[in-house]
Amino acid sequence: MHDTLSQLEQLAVVPAIILDDADHAEPLAQALIEGGLPCAEITLRTPASMEALHRMSPFSDQLLLGAGTVINIVQADEAIDAGAKFIVSPGMDEALIRHCQSRDILIIPGACTPTEVMLAVNLGLDCVKFFPSHAFGGLPVLRALHGPFPHMRFMPTGGITMENLSDHLGFKPVLAVGGTWMIKPEWLENGRYDLISEVCATTMEIVRHARRTR
Repeated sequence: MHDTLSQLEQLAVVPAIILDDADHAEPLAQALIEGGLPCAEITLRTPASMEALHRMSPFSDQLLLGAGTVINIVQADEAIDAGAKFIVSPGMDEALIRHCQSRDILIIPGACTPTEVMLAVNLGLDCVKFFPSHAFGGLPVLRALHGPFPHMRFMPTGGITMENLSDHLGFKPVLAVGGTWMIKPEWLENGRYDLISEVCATTMEIVRHARRTR
């Protein structure tokens, strides 16, 4: 679990991906790898999502593959069996967390209040997804939560853009951010995987600069 968390921290950006067509899975995986952002959180919001996980799993030697919007144990098991190496949930469910821990799979549950973060601490978690970040106050709230929970790391998601990426990564308790800006639906529909690779490369330049200056 800690190895996966370290990989996420090294990448600093987790593409949150909604796929309506599993045929996009393989070329998208290749585009992410070529763009220098070899990570994919396939959100379980569409009928194609689990098939997309299966199709991306052969890239696992180069691509860190995870599943997002996981809300129960059945979904978690399906995703893990399909090749997911980490699980992201929009909320805090103790049974789901303990199940993933029993399978030695990293889970990053959603938390946006002191009560939820405290539960995460007491369940032995090292990182939570601060979601939806922008709607719940963004960086000022993260700074406030850092006071009583100095060892907790955060993955803010929701409202993160290339324009505010540096600001978020400049706050050390932010382990990584979740974002969607690098994968536009029209690029997928039009087969413009080259644009996805270009934006991923630009994103990773921002990551490198943010880390040098923080």
